[in-house]
Amino acid sequence: STVGAAGVLALAFPLHPPGRADRSRVDELAGAGVTTLVIQGGNDPFGRPEEFPDDTELVPIPGGDHALKVPKRVRDDTVSADEATAILCEGVLEWLVRDVAGNRHG
Repeated sequence: STVGAAGVLALAFPLHPPGRADRSRVDELAGAGVTTLVIQGGNDPFGRPEEFPDDTELVPIPGGDHALKVPKRVRDDTVSADEATAILCEGVLEWLVRDVAGNRHG
């Protein structure tokens, strides 16, 4: 049976167990059957953005962990918590408008 989903939003998708890139779940992500967006922390031990296939629609959160949380102290490779929230919201909104709203059936 079909759920009627127009898209899948994956927040911090667990691509693999930490340290076990050989146990990838990329097939589950690719098999969604609808447009999919992944929001992924740049330091997520369950899969950093660069570990995803090139054709993955992905919004990275620089310095973010698996909870998409960024360190309190901003470093060169991170953003502030407010910036991380803005990146997430803008990425999701753009994806919803561009890929999901136009794909609604019915």
